[in-house]
Amino acid sequence: MTTITPHSGKVALVTGGNRGIGLETGRQLAALGFTVLLGTRDLAKGEAAARQLGGKVEAIALDVAAPDAAALAAAEIERRFGRLDVLVNNAAIHYDPRARALKPDWTVIREAFETNVFGAWRIAAACAPLLSTSGHGRLVNVSSEGGSLASMGAGAPAYSTTKATLNALTCILAAELRGAGVLVNAIYPGWVATDMGGPGGRPVAQGAAGIVWAATLPDDGPTGGFFRDGKGCRGE
Repeated sequence: MTTITPHSGKVALVTGGNRGIGLETGRQLAALGFTVLLGTRDLAKGEAAARQLGGKVEAIALDVAAPDAAALAAAEIERRFGRLDVLVNNAAIHYDPRARALKPDWTVIREAFETNVFGAWRIAAACAPLLSTSGHGRLVNVSSEGGSLASMGAGAPAYSTTKATLNALTCILAAELRGAGVLVNAIYPGWVATDMGGPGGRPVAQGAAGIVWAATLPDDGPTGGFFRDGKGCRGE
């Protein structure tokens, strides 16, 4: 007898999906039966990552910082699948803990906003109709405790302000998509041992598990929240 996994037939897109926590999120979603699309700036690297995972995993060209990329990716997903069940906004750049807001590097700050905020915003807007078509859409914004006003301090001005903005966007999108059955949440995966997080963090699989939790919430699950490991974070 063939075993059908709980989410067989559903489609998920993970931005920044060719490495780190994005890749592990794709791995866990694929294990649950999702067809997983790894959004990546370098298609060759994305295809290599997809082969590494096996199963129903493939790469899709998606540089979230490019103005037209989100619309092109959404059009391809609509043509091929007709809907999208899960969008994980994972792509992010410029963790800058040694920087200071009073000595701003405007190039770094603009680049961070272009990817971490505008990129996530573009792909969310482009995919919102596809998530609505699903009837059970889930939009997960991968955030950080650095974006929480309750715990924010000196350092990492580009990264922290972009993640705080992403948290605000999460609340707005949750309100706008509530009537379409789309749940929108921000997830803090914790300090994770990745290229960005550096050594010493928690295992990547543990951080990704919280993202997958939000991606697979039941229809009566929370929306507009900020969570770590399925529990609320201080995001005010």
